[in-house]
Amino acid sequence: MEKMTRVSGTVSGCTMFCHLDAPANAISVCRDATQVVVAGRNIFKIYGLEEDGFVERLNLRVGRKPSLNFSCADVMWHQMEENLLATAATNGAVVTWNLARPCRNKQEQLFTEHKRTVNKVCFHPTEVNMLLSGSQDGFMKCFDLRKKESVSTFSGQSESVRDVQFSIKDYFTFAASFENGNVQLWDIRRPDRYERMFTAHTGPVFCCDWHPEDRGWLATGGRDKMVKVWDMSTNRVKEIYCVQTIASVARVKWRPERRYHLATCSMMVDHNIYVWDVRRPFIPFATFEEHKDVTTGIVWRHQHDPYFLLSGSKDSTLYQHMFKDASRPVDRANPEGLCFGLFGDLAFAAKESLMSAPQSVGDVGRKTYPGGDRRYPIFFFKKPDVTEQFAQVSSALSVFESEAGSSVGMDWFINTAQSYLLSGKPFAELCEHNAQVAKRLNRPQESTTWTMLRIMFSEPANPSLSSNHNLNKSGNLPLVNSFSMKEMSAALNERNKENRQDNLHSLETNLNNNDENEETEGSEGQAEYLFGDAELDDDDLYSMEHDNQAEEPEYLLPQEAFPLRHEIMDHPSAPEPVQEKPESPHVSGSEAESTCLTPMESFSLISVSQLLFSPHLPPKFFCPIVKEMLCYYAEQGDVQMAVSVLIVLGDRIRKEIDELTQEHWYMSYIDLLQRFELWNVSNEVIKLSTCGAIMCLNQTSTTLHINCSNCKRPMSNKGWICDRCHHCASVCAVCHHVVKGLFVWCQGCSHGGHLEHVMEWLKQSKHCPAGCGHLCEYT
Repeated sequence: MEKMTRVSGTVSGCTMFCHLDAPANAISVCRDATQVVVAGRNIFKIYGLEEDGFVERLNLRVGRKPSLNFSCADVMWHQMEENLLATAATNGAVVTWNLARPCRNKQEQLFTEHKRTVNKVCFHPTEVNMLLSGSQDGFMKCFDLRKKESVSTFSGQSESVRDVQFSIKDYFTFAASFENGNVQLWDIRRPDRYERMFTAHTGPVFCCDWHPEDRGWLATGGRDKMVKVWDMSTNRVKEIYCVQTIASVARVKWRPERRYHLATCSMMVDHNIYVWDVRRPFIPFATFEEHKDVTTGIVWRHQHDPYFLLSGSKDSTLYQHMFKDASRPVDRANPEGLCFGLFGDLAFAAKESLMSAPQSVGDVGRKTYPGGDRRYPIFFFKKPDVTEQFAQVSSALSVFESEAGSSVGMDWFINTAQSYLLSGKPFAELCEHNAQVAKRLNRPQESTTWTMLRIMFSEPANPSLSSNHNLNKSGNLPLVNSFSMKEMSAALNERNKENRQDNLHSLETNLNNNDENEETEGSEGQAEYLFGDAELDDDDLYSMEHDNQAEEPEYLLPQEAFPLRHEIMDHPSAPEPVQEKPESPHVSGSEAESTCLTPMESFSLISVSQLLFSPHLPPKFFCPIVKEMLCYYAEQGDVQMAVSVLIVLGDRIRKEIDELTQEHWYMSYIDLLQRFELWNVSNEVIKLSTCGAIMCLNQTSTTLHINCSNCKRPMSNKGWICDRCHHCASVCAVCHHVVKGLFVWCQGCSHGGHLEHVMEWLKQSKHCPAGCGHLCEYT
């Protein structure tokens, strides 16, 4: 052994740490819990565990240029032979190390049968010379350390093996977890086929661990952020516990002497180590928060000591955690819970001591369910068990029911989600359709919002969608969009020219230009913008161009509109001037320009001499207002309106709102849609989203792993013909023809067929139509 070197420091009490030369990938402890080995790409050392710190005992990386055999992805210390180690190298090698060798190089055997990185090595708990490995190439190999080659090879029919673990209680059994989400159980005496396989997670299964006391309990952790406990002792694998974490689970280890406790660490994002009580899956029992980077390896110091936990991390530290120093999230947890039901009912849970107080006047509509009312079968009351640690904690549940037909109901949400159009038509038509939907559902504010969006963001020259916006039944005047009014002047002038001759004899007053107006009479290009008098409509906003041509010297106006201002010179036979009426609008003689206008049907117009705003406001002018409107709807809880407008407007408004806010709105709306089982609408919203985190929601877990209905072997990804028995997997069990369209099958026996045929069969019998005797169940 090399000279001892102190490299450690003490945090507090028996919690201690030491700095490593490089990040650690895995750690393992010897049988007597006095030494720990740390392995990584650039580190392979053994440390002694003393009362006040870690002491470096041995550096196994020897030589001037260490080979890739020293680059370790995993390490394990034999629990029966104190001098025997095994490592999984990143170059595909499996290496054994004998610490009793007298030379500096402790390497004993080298196995290079794997073609890719070896992810895991595992010694048999009672057999000294048996070693198991799992590799990225999809194979598992069993080695007899007395031989130079593997004695058995197991093919998992998958891309890669992430973990392998020998059963503690069953001598011949080991479990393997795979990247396709499956877990397989093998008998080392039968390398040709697994004994049992089941899908454990929706994504790669990174780790597994057998319970040290319960023979059939297997814990698995995966990328789906879940830890599941399976009961393998029954004929059919049963999930008995499930713990939801906040990140992908990289390691899972059962806690010694505690039947329901296990420790986990994450593969990314989360640096903490959690100890869970599987009976209370929503909050950790204890948390270790010392690491500053991802934890890569955890191991309990002794198989009979539940109070010491060792861990290595990418932050190049090695920790020994004392359980008494762990933080307890339960102590800081909120003991109350509140949740709305789909149809407006409100459930509230709190401590019994709070809920047992006399009801106040405001509690009239409350119903308490101390023992779980059968009208609400999802609510249950657990009978107290004196052996459970958390039995003394109990809550009372109250449900506030919404009255029938009240505004709290969510029928409007379902109808709106199913009726809204978010794509597939021009922008103006989408807004018009959604406005009509909101109006039909008695939501006037949302209907007006869609109408205003159509007016503000539509192209100026687009025709009106409804005849309500036309000037009259025979007119073809365009809708005033984007508040642009110049386009309306030409059309209105053409109508003036056509009707001027017909109106000439019906008018009683004419006006001539005054000498005061000579200065402005020859001006060109200035348009007068005319607004209706008492009959002005929201959409009737038009402009008039000057018409100062010589062949039409006079301009006519209705008698009641303006007073007489000039003497009639060219038409002595015209009627006498009408005196000015008190209610007539007064036109100042000093105005810059005055024009005689021909009335059109029931419209009375006034003259505006100056253009106050730009004739065309770009859509971006309204973006700040629309942004405030979307935030208002979101704050009011109507994320449906916020997301729908966001999708319909698209690039017009998307850049104005930060992506995190958009993602929050999308996730909230999608969650509501899925709670109401509106799967098609939810999928459409996901597809129309431009947020990366949202677009990938319907692209995960889309791979189906199926078995051949004939030989029950896993099907390869090459096609629908089984590689082993050469039978087509998609044959209908009812009509015995190949299914070329929609195919449905039972996940228990792998038999299925045409959807219509299977539905007809199940009306008559619950047994499999293939005659295998299985009671098929279809979702």
